[in-house]
Amino acid sequence: MVITTVQVVTKVLLSLHVLAAILAVGPVTVAASMFPATARRGETDRLRLLHRICRVYAGIGLAVPVFGFATASSLGVLGNAWLIVSIVLTGLAAAVLVFQVLPGQDKLLAEPPAEGAVTTRVGTRLAMYTGMFNLLWATVTVLMIVRPGSTTGA
Repeated sequence: MVITTVQVVTKVLLSLHVLAAILAVGPVTVAASMFPATARRGETDRLRLLHRICRVYAGIGLAVPVFGFATASSLGVLGNAWLIVSIVLTGLAAAVLVFQVLPGQDKLLAEPPAEGAVTTRVGTRLAMYTGMFNLLWATVTVLMIVRPGSTTGA
């Protein structure tokens, strides 16, 4: 079996895409999930750290769709329904992170609740949006693995 240059490039791009997803989206997902409970406990120093992780890795996470588009182009699957749905869901996840999760974290950092305080409306909404963000990414991950109708062999 002869491996062509295009196949090598595709495998490298796919590897970079998967690594970027693991190394960038993973930390955001975990840190964002920990944030609401940490806020309820009033652990301000940890809140700052978790927020910083979310902001920094959200920026690094831009590499995921960049490598994803390059991989999809190399595989010739840019028009496939599963990929289009994944792109839309990725955009929604990014929007939830940028317009809901990070601003919600900012609000809680500005006025953190005291330890043992009743959950604030901001904290409850933040937990909900964080759950939505995580669910969107889980769905995208499943679509990337299952790839309905895929015949690419990658």
